Amino acid sequence: MKLLILTGMSGAGKSTAFKMLEDLGYYCVDNLPIPLLKSFIDLSEQPSAKEQKLVVGIDIRSGESLHLLQSVLSELRQDGKKYSILFLDAEDEVLVKRYKETRRNHPLSGTERIQAGIIKERAAIGFLKEEADYIIDTSHLLTRELKEELQKIFVQEEDFRSLFVTVMSFGFKYGIPADADLVFDVRFLPNPYYIAELRPKTGNDIEIQKFVMGYEESHIFLDKLVDMIEFLIPNYIKEGKNQLVIAIGCTGGKHRSVTLANKLHERLLDEDAIGVKIEHRDIGKDALRGK
Repeated sequence: MKLLILTGMSGAGKSTAFKMLEDLGYYCVDNLPIPLLKSFIDLSEQPSAKEQKLVVGIDIRSGESLHLLQSVLSELRQDGKKYSILFLDAEDEVLVKRYKETRRNHPLSGTERIQAGIIKERAAIGFLKEEADYIIDTSHLLTRELKEELQKIFVQEEDFRSLFVTVMSFGFKYGIPADADLVFDVRFLPNPYYIAELRPKTGNDIEIQKFVMGYEESHIFLDKLVDMIEFLIPNYIKEGKNQLVIAIGCTGGKHRSVTLANKLHERLLDEDAIGVKIEHRDIGKDALRGK
């Protein structure tokens, strides 16, 4: 029997993950009373029971009995019962936004602000995050990307990549991304915008890529940037960071930043310890403005 305990912050996507895991062949039981957990597992292991994969959802809804979970998990380990813990998390600002969009209140906020409930919840279930085998931060994940991560871990059984890196291009004239952890300015490079035949194209086009990467400074910048990120990655993982947004900006977010973001993304794909995706925030905004 494979036993997975699914937990995490309210609003981080546990309900969505439950449906996905059910589609992947798991038998899912949500909000099982903690005092019944051991008995449920024993029953599932009876010789007459069909060999199966189980997901048990446990979170803040357990209320006062949540404090019993540590001792129950300890008993399971002593009995030789194997289990994994999947913890879904998200940034506080994202959780607040999700609650506001659904017009729901946090289960622990009562008459207080949503933020107060989130703080209480983090304190109550922090021990589960510390013991988790897998931590997925859904702050910047699309539904399909969450599904891909779950498939990699629980179907393809690939090594879990605890740090997910988003490489983002942007235009300074539209503002620095609020969620950026590292910001780099490539406006020191020659700008294709001032060449009429190149202006309509983007850093996804080969002509722009050849222009931008035709300068030695571009290659030196990229090499130094990769070298620094390769140094930072294991240290971020050691510190427990599970989301990293690297933002590369030029004036309009269309040519130079897109080219360098693409090149960085290509280089980081070879890093086994991380998952990585590319996002071009402002690539089409000049066209929308009629420029």
